Amino acid sequence: MKIVVIGGTGLIGGKVVGKLNERGHEAVPAAPGTGVDTLTGEGLAAALAGAQVVVDVANSPSFEASAVLDFFTTSTRNLLAAEEAAGVGHHVALSIVGLENLPDNGYFRAKAAQEQLIKKGPVPCSIVRATQFFEFVKGIADTATDGDTVRLPHVLFQPMAADDVAEAVSRTAAEAPLKGTVEVAGPQLFRFDELVADALRAWHDPRTVVPDPHARYFGSELAERTLVPDEGRAHLAGTRFEDWLRRSS
Repeated sequence: MKIVVIGGTGLIGGKVVGKLNERGHEAVPAAPGTGVDTLTGEGLAAALAGAQVVVDVANSPSFEASAVLDFFTTSTRNLLAAEEAAGVGHHVALSIVGLENLPDNGYFRAKAAQEQLIKKGPVPCSIVRATQFFEFVKGIADTATDGDTVRLPHVLFQPMAADDVAEAVSRTAAEAPLKGTVEVAGPQLFRFDELVADALRAWHDPRTVVPDPHARYFGSELAERTLVPDEGRAHLAGTRFEDWLRRSS
């Protein structure tokens, strides 16, 4: 099958392209750098010609609330219209576990709006909701740092490796449309602050992690299970955090 991967030059997109090609598909990366702009529609018709499946793993260049909402709604409308015109039969999108738990978070609101457009759109869809990535742990620590102290809530956290996210997306793209949502998560439950502390120690980072129930995650306070799937609901990935951490160190 010809499968066009929107955002196919990014962290997840590049891995998805590689995995689909390994499965024998014709995976085509599409991004501004390849001449495809979903915000303006530039290059979409040409890129989607002959495609059976489109995978959207693109991310907004800005996390500001209005900008990120405009990115996901405008690009999704353009993409779905181009897919319908091209006769694409399956739209796959990457989203986030727990979207409905953080309505005050601008990024999560934008992804929720994207999901609604896809579900109501003209192309049969599959939405893959993933938990946070191991690769984001350092960035999370950096945003929560004040001096030499990292303040994070002592809530549940179930992140996964980017490779496993890409595997879930690739597998879904190669199958029939779910016409719904599937959730994927890491194989282990952690406490948010404890996992980040373990990572910083492994990286010989001198910062101290302090549990703080009011510490915000990208502007939002977290409840106990905000970022994790309901028990037994998600498909669990195989890569354990300590193994990924050993390789990254």
